[in-house]
Amino acid sequence: MAPRHYSRIYHRFPLFYPVIFGGAPFIGEGNLTNLSLMGCSVMCEREVLCGSDVRVSVLLPDQTPALSIDLGTIKWVHGCEFGVEFLRLPLEARQRLNSTLRIELIHLLKTRSGRSESPELLNRGS
Repeated sequence: MAPRHYSRIYHRFPLFYPVIFGGAPFIGEGNLTNLSLMGCSVMCEREVLCGSDVRVSVLLPDQTPALSIDLGTIKWVHGCEFGVEFLRLPLEARQRLNSTLRIELIHLLKTRSGRSESPELLNRGS
């Protein structure tokens, strides 16, 4: 059965962070390739199943502990890449995710407007 079409509501920012993910019956490591308020894409060498529930830990630069997504669902799989919709995040994780994406949005807007980056954005972890 082919998976249903999945459309995104929020902009995904191209970011590249290591991730650890797990669900029944798999666990693996990979690289996050983009991130939004409600989901992400991951590249890995592990086979995953569309529709599976998954827990994801994103290793953000200069931040410990990892950003923990308590519950997500794998919405699509294309070869070695899959997309996760976030279903449950602890409040602290949601605040850290919002902060990370706010920095990325500021960077994107400044880049589009042709302005140079401010000093606080130079170490944004890219």
